[in-house]
Amino acid sequence: MSEKKVGLTILLSCLAYLPLAAQPTPNPSTNNWLASPGIIGTLVLIALVLMIAILIVVKRASSIMNFFQRKNEKVTIQKLREELYQLEEDEIDEVLEERKTAKTYKLTGDELYQGGKAVDRKGIVSSYTNDPQNPLVDEKKRSRSVLQIPVELKNLVVWYIGAATFWLVFGTLVGQYLGMKFMWPDLDQVSFLSFGRLRPVHTNTVFWGWASLAMIGLGYFVIAKTSNTKIYNYKIAWTTWVLINLTLVIGNIFLMSGINNGGGEYREYIWPVMIMFAIGLILTFYNFYKTIQLRKIEEIYISNWYIMGAMVWTIVLAIIGYLPWYQNGLGETVIQGYYMHQGVGMWFMTFTLGLVYYYLPSSLNKPIYSYSLGVLAFWTQMLFYTMIGTHHFVFSPLPWWLQTVAIVFSAGMFIPVVAGTTNFLMTMRGSWNDISKSYVLPFFLVGVVFYFVGSTQGSLQAFRFTNFVWHFTDFNVAHSHMTMYGIITFLLWAAIYALLPKITGNEPKQLFVGVHFWLAFVGLFAYMISLMAGGTLRGLSWIAGDTFITSVVLMQPYWVWRAIGGTLMFISHLIFAYNFYEMVRERKDAAKPAVVPMKSTLANV
Repeated sequence: MSEKKVGLTILLSCLAYLPLAAQPTPNPSTNNWLASPGIIGTLVLIALVLMIAILIVVKRASSIMNFFQRKNEKVTIQKLREELYQLEEDEIDEVLEERKTAKTYKLTGDELYQGGKAVDRKGIVSSYTNDPQNPLVDEKKRSRSVLQIPVELKNLVVWYIGAATFWLVFGTLVGQYLGMKFMWPDLDQVSFLSFGRLRPVHTNTVFWGWASLAMIGLGYFVIAKTSNTKIYNYKIAWTTWVLINLTLVIGNIFLMSGINNGGGEYREYIWPVMIMFAIGLILTFYNFYKTIQLRKIEEIYISNWYIMGAMVWTIVLAIIGYLPWYQNGLGETVIQGYYMHQGVGMWFMTFTLGLVYYYLPSSLNKPIYSYSLGVLAFWTQMLFYTMIGTHHFVFSPLPWWLQTVAIVFSAGMFIPVVAGTTNFLMTMRGSWNDISKSYVLPFFLVGVVFYFVGSTQGSLQAFRFTNFVWHFTDFNVAHSHMTMYGIITFLLWAAIYALLPKITGNEPKQLFVGVHFWLAFVGLFAYMISLMAGGTLRGLSWIAGDTFITSVVLMQPYWVWRAIGGTLMFISHLIFAYNFYEMVRERKDAAKPAVVPMKSTLANV
């Protein structure tokens, strides 16, 4: 017998012993559900988010106290001036002579160290650090310089982000209306405003409109900057902009008219509509690839690995998700799990992480902590994320071994998540005291923390017991918002606030940026905690055998908090839209800031 036949025989024998039954073991007991590792881990992660919120509040309170302290110092100076007016001429001359001498004082270089203990006798040093890489952050003050980039690139970035902002407001307006329907289900009697039609309008709009357009727009700047060259073809970029926006307009009209792709979540747009988005992705990939190919430096920066990897996987995903030949019966369930999770993990997450690898270190004015950690996170993300979609269908009719593979690969996601989180937090090291002085650092901090919390919670949720309790409940809605909103949206906001003032010269108002941050953060926290708690109780109610309507009544107070949190989030989006307008509008009477040439240095991007 040949070696090939022997190998085939062994493989078939192994497959024969695999449990083909969907569930060969009984359902787990929920008597001690609070002691489950997945439940305990989720509670710890929620506490971590709360600690970060407290940290930001403390830093902000410290900044306010410093403000009043400086105000008191000004009052003291004013009193000193009034006292000088009461002095005699000889006394005033003596004071002025001392001040004149003080102004001509020059450092010799050894004031603080003369072989003994360092002493600051002149009161020159206000603060010090033991970190040799003392970071300088983007502070809350008007920039005196504008980054010189091609006008075509500037317009491209602004229009992509502008369209994304519009779809964010529109998509979350629909989401806000849907949240109100949980409280008032008889709010309307119009067919195209029914929950079943509007829900995919909300999800597809924020996915393919807000997040996708914002990522691509920010990505064009990163690709050009890190390649130290111009974009290969601007016409291709504008064609993609038109195609994606047409996808949103036509697709939403069809969805509200009842024309959809069936029950496939996040792929409700019919294929003649979604093919425009797919063509836009292919054109964008080609444009990015040619720009990197024509780069004027040897290195390919780590951001480009993530961005190009996201593009390749998503093009493959769009094709697999819409080809009909293998989507019959359970085959459609398998493809749905693959498409749904790959869309979040390999498109939004991977692309956004690539943006963070550029915008975070550039905002802190220092390099990323570890290139090696970035490469490790990239390849392990490519490995483990491809097989975890089925963890959404644990205890389903799918083969038990396929569910187990998804759980194992979900646990493997700890590796890229820990590597990426460590890389970002170590890059932020030394910048914690600047949270109150920076526009972008609070957004980055919340996004990075949610990257760890949301991804880790997703792995814990993949375990059989937690999946048994939470599956098909409102807990999944909380988890999806924790990831797509807490991670993707907050990181995109951070990158937008970091970039736009540098290319337009217009700073947003400090108060409105702060209000935007806190409304979004508090709203998200109220939204996810209420649905996590309610979803857990609802799952336990179903397991106990209670009627479905009992679980609906049980969820009423939690849906109230969902509506409150969603309202705060939506208001924050309106404020963000105003901030975007402030950052891009032309100011005729404003003084022209200095122009700084656009350079690419991978050591300090």
